Amino acid sequence: MAHFAELDEYNKVLRVIVVTNSDILKDGVEDEATGIAFCKRLLGENTRWVQTSYNNNFRKQYAGIGYTYDAVNDVFIAPQPYASWALDESFDWQPPVPMPTDGKIYVWNEAEQQWDEEE
Repeated sequence: MAHFAELDEYNKVLRVIVVTNSDILKDGVEDEATGIAFCKRLLGENTRWVQTSYNNNFRKQYAGIGYTYDAVNDVFIAPQPYASWALDESFDWQPPVPMPTDGKIYVWNEAEQQWDEEE
């Protein structure tokens, strides 16, 4: 099965659909453009689609609703979890303070900009 993400005009993911492999074959080989054409025929010629990998084999990670497609870097980026977190060079969100690694469970406290031990 292949997966395709529909994008809005700002490259935000609106939905992800599953397409059978036989609907994305061109000359017996999986082809993204063929899959996009199938999605457009099925759901409207004015829609925008990008293939995503359920196994994270390409485009960094599997797309989800609210993710952003970065066309320059050809990756899907998860929504920013907190305003203070920054995107790193691997397109992962990082907190301003690393989470402690003492084996305890922590939750991020955005107001205090710190990790609080979960009780």
